[in-house]
Amino acid sequence: MIDANIYNIFHPEPLLIVISGPSGAGKDAVIQKMKERELPFHFVITATTRRPRPEETHGVDYFFITHDDFAEMIEQGELLEYAIVYNDYKGIPKKQVREALASGKDVVMRIDVQGASTIRGLCPDAVMIFLTTESEEEMVNRLTVRRSETPEGLKLRIATARQELKRVDEFDYVVINYDQKLEETVDTIMAIIHAEHHRVHPRKVTL
Repeated sequence: MIDANIYNIFHPEPLLIVISGPSGAGKDAVIQKMKERELPFHFVITATTRRPRPEETHGVDYFFITHDDFAEMIEQGELLEYAIVYNDYKGIPKKQVREALASGKDVVMRIDVQGASTIRGLCPDAVMIFLTTESEEEMVNRLTVRRSETPEGLKLRIATARQELKRVDEFDYVVINYDQKLEETVDTIMAIIHAEHHRVHPRKVTL
C-alpha cells in the first residue's frame, strides 16, 4: 500500500527574488508592469537620498529621505545593504523584507548590481535575475533618451553599466528586456519564479 504522505510534498517556501542589471535595462519598468498585474508579491521599496524624478512618488517608487535620515538608518542597523550609487545613497530596509517573508509572500527586490552581490552574500538562496538589453547600443540609447542626467552623469552611468554587464556570471538567470516587449519580459520572469516554486529541494531564505 502506498503511503498517502508521499504525496504531501509540495510546500512552497517564500522566495527572495532579486532583479538587477545595468542602468537602462528597464528594471523600474519591469517592476511597474508586475505591479499592474496585481501579483501576490511584496515589492521592496528602496530608500534613497537622490531627488525624485517627475514621475516618481515617495513611498511607492522609493523612500526619498535626507542624508541625515539615511545616516541614522545606517547607525541603527536598519538596512540589509546600502551603497553609494551615482553620488547618492541607496539601501534596503531590513524590517520590510523580514516581515514580508514571515507572512509567506514572495519578496521582489529591484537593486543595482553592486547591491545584488551584497544580498547574495547575505542570502545565498536568493533567486538572482540579471536584466539587460538586447545590445550595448540599445542600453546607451535608453540612457540617452531618458534625459535625466547631466552630460557628466550620463557618461558615468554608461561607463558603470558597461562594467556591470561583466558580472552576469554572478546571477542564476539572465533575461533580455527587448525593446517594446515588456510583457514578454515579465512573462519570462514569472516563468522563472513559477519553476523555482516547483524545485524538489526548495530554496531556504534566511535573513
